[in-house]
Amino acid sequence: MRPDVSEALRYLGIPHPTGELRREAEGLADELASQLQPRYFYRIFDIEHLPDSVLLPGAGLKLTGSAAHKMLASCDKAVLLACTMGARFDGMLLSLQARDMAKAVIYDALGSAFVEAGCDAAEQEIAARFPELYLTDRFSPGYGGLPLEIQPALCAALDVGRRLGVTVTPSLLMNPVKSVTAVIGLAHTPQPARIRGCAYCNLRETCQFRKEGKTCGA
Repeated sequence: MRPDVSEALRYLGIPHPTGELRREAEGLADELASQLQPRYFYRIFDIEHLPDSVLLPGAGLKLTGSAAHKMLASCDKAVLLACTMGARFDGMLLSLQARDMAKAVIYDALGSAFVEAGCDAAEQEIAARFPELYLTDRFSPGYGGLPLEIQPALCAALDVGRRLGVTVTPSLLMNPVKSVTAVIGLAHTPQPARIRGCAYCNLRETCQFRKEGKTCGA
């Protein structure tokens, strides 16, 4: 597995990098992939639909907000997923920041792209395990009205401290930094509604692409 260099450069607001910058990013991506791979863990829970939320009794979680309501409407199960680059990535990034800040900025973006690639790999594994089911898009705390405050309970349901070495700070940040959690619905019918595009993006108000009349393509 390897980080998506184009995705990482888009995170930096560089959709069309120069040849030299692209080569540098590709080299850093190869270096990162040779030393680290994202790690993930997931569990599958039954869903109970309530009038104003979606309950996962086995996880002790109540999912609220528009994303949970829309994405899980026809689902009877949900996947809770966590993925991380681990503490070693944080150390490698700090070391690079001390030597070459420009490269460190690219490395940081590659870490973000790599953890997303790990989530993609988890989705592929889930789809292969349950070929008779259809997966929704994944969505995370802080997105689509799903409160960030559920992060500690979600992480506890996955036991990510023991399994992945991930903790949640009092300010609800995840440590190591390149760590994410997500929810994915499982349904017996196709899931054509995909929550994509600028209208659903947390960065829509500050996005440089939108200011230039473009999109990142996500």
